[in-house]
Amino acid sequence: MRLASVAALSAVAVLPALFPVHAHAAPATDALGERTGEVVFTLSAADLGAGMSWGKGTLTFQGHTYNFGIRGGSGAAIGFSHIHAKGTVFNLYRAQDLEGTYWSVQGEATMGAGTGGAVMENNNGVRIKFTSRSTGARLAFSVERLTIRLRN
Repeated sequence: MRLASVAALSAVAVLPALFPVHAHAAPATDALGERTGEVVFTLSAADLGAGMSWGKGTLTFQGHTYNFGIRGGSGAAIGFSHIHAKGTVFNLYRAQDLEGTYWSVQGEATMGAGTGGAVMENNNGVRIKFTSRSTGARLAFSVERLTIRLRN
């Protein structure tokens, strides 16, 4: 059920960013909760059916910067890509609540360079909405599981 919620939130929050529509509707980000921080991260992915992802990033939260590492996996993908992402964090009230396993439904089509985006949510209710630029050669439409751990 949680995966279905994440997929629905991904569509509501990310599609308008990729395909802007000029209408007078309420911002889609309202559905994600309270904006509480920002993230920037890089992620490398290598896939042949199922795949692995790894990377690192920084969280800006309540005037502090925290480093974190990312590891995970996905299915239904082939290729390799390197992703640079920037996003907004929602519903984070303690830095340590960023840690955990995030699920997202994500699509990527990179041949040389590409763009993308997703919404991820962990078991603490923390959501991350991000847009990304990618390089490499990768085709994916998959469920992705990423684990974030804060670093000292």
